[in-house]
Amino acid sequence: MDGTGIGGADQEKGKTTRARRSWTNPEEDALIHCLLDIVAEGWKADNGFKAGFQRELEKGMKKLLPADPSKKTNPKAQALKTAKAVKSGVIKKKSKKIHTKVTFYRPRTLKKDRTPKYPRISAPPCNKLDHYEILKADKKKIKDAVKKMYDIQTKKVNTLIRPDGTKKAYVRLTPDYDALDVANKIGII
Repeated sequence: MDGTGIGGADQEKGKTTRARRSWTNPEEDALIHCLLDIVAEGWKADNGFKAGFQRELEKGMKKLLPADPSKKTNPKAQALKTAKAVKSGVIKKKSKKIHTKVTFYRPRTLKKDRTPKYPRISAPPCNKLDHYEILKADKKKIKDAVKKMYDIQTKKVNTLIRPDGTKKAYVRLTPDYDALDVANKIGII
């Protein structure tokens, strides 16, 4: 064993896996100031800091330090850079998320309202007896409406409510009228 540990060979040659960045003086002053504020607010515990102190530390650092101008890029320059990357074929692949829990919760995605191109159910046909309100009418009103529309005497009216909610009426004619003649007059045949 050479005793170098993990990555020791890389460190001997002067190679590191990532670029090291040193803190500037204003950054160090802001860090010290934020740490003192966190201790004064009661985030200090017996063996270090309480959970969540890093979030508070980041908030304080963002307040004290101005945003780094080098990180903000010009939108036009960024668009040109993206266009160049697309033309050259250099497209970054999205790395897979590492799941650390046993259970998998499906991500909530955008749910849009349905906007069909055409109605799936055709419109119900317009009933000829509708302006006499046959659907709401009782047997006497149906008898009067048939007499008024077709000049026909009826002997008996039977009604039923269909499963789709519409009313159906069977009209029995008096012996004076022939059913075929009435059907021709109405336009059924």
